[in-house]
Amino acid sequence: MGDTRPPLSKGVAMSRTVTAHLFHALNGVVESPHLWQFDSFGDDEGTMMSEMISPVTDVVIGRQLWQEWAKYWPTAEDPFGAWINPVRKHVVSSTLSQDLPWNSVLVDGDPEDYLRTLRARGEGGISVIGGITTVRSMFLAGLIDELTLTTHPVVVPEGRRLFDESVPLTRLRLMRATATAAGNAVLTYALQD
Repeated sequence: MGDTRPPLSKGVAMSRTVTAHLFHALNGVVESPHLWQFDSFGDDEGTMMSEMISPVTDVVIGRQLWQEWAKYWPTAEDPFGAWINPVRKHVVSSTLSQDLPWNSVLVDGDPEDYLRTLRARGEGGISVIGGITTVRSMFLAGLIDELTLTTHPVVVPEGRRLFDESVPLTRLRLMRATATAAGNAVLTYALQD
């Protein structure tokens, strides 16, 4: 299978915006938000999600999340399914084969180098949608321009955190902050220059 990435534009240096969004408990847990979001996802969150994903033409996704979603979303008929099914998916994996279904391509080589190349090709936004390790490593490498955390008013007794003990001292810059009617704080960060 040949290179399915968009062609590199000739004569024009481009840099596409790279974003990531995670649901986040007050104590930093981002794993399995469907277990603790409860009724804290309302109209504001739905509108925000639509605005975030509408410019995205490519997603970078880890193997485990891709495998979970590939079982469900291809036959789902809802607004998220209408978006995720045709979008180009770049799968970070060292175990999957080259020939992937669901409009997906395997990330060859170093994922950070791959994302650097991808952001210089084509048009539209890029979203790093998971998993936790992929988002963390890409953000700390300075490859994610905006990291949005929708922080729910809940403390979760267990689960993986985005920024755990493995992360060195890292300073962030708050870019935007809003509150939703459901009681969530939507905080968008960049790495501090």
